[in-house]
Amino acid sequence: MIKLTTLLFIGGTEIVFILFIVVLVFGADKLPEVARGLGKGMRTLKDATNDIKHEVTKSAKESNIIDSDVAKEVQEEINKAKDDLEDFTGSLKRKM
Repeated sequence: MIKLTTLLFIGGTEIVFILFIVVLVFGADKLPEVARGLGKGMRTLKDATNDIKHEVTKSAKESNIIDSDVAKEVQEEINKAKDDLEDFTGSLKRKM
C-alpha cells in the first residue's frame, strides 16, 4: 500500500504544482529574496506572539490571578495520585 505524504491537507503533487507556479511568477533568482522575506515575517509574528504571552502572564501574576504555589501543589497532588494508581495497577498485574 502506498502512503502519500500530506501537509495541511495538500498532497505531494499539489505542493510540487504550487512550487512550479511560484517559480514561474517570481523567477528562480527572486526566490531566495521571497523566502527570506517570508522567514523574517514569520519570525516577527512569532516574536509578537511571545511578547503577548509574556505580557499576559506578567499582568496575571501582578494581579495574583496565577499563583504558582497553588499550581505546584496541584501538580504534586496529581503526581501522588498517579504514583498510587501505578502502585495499585502494578500489584493487580502481578496477581494476574
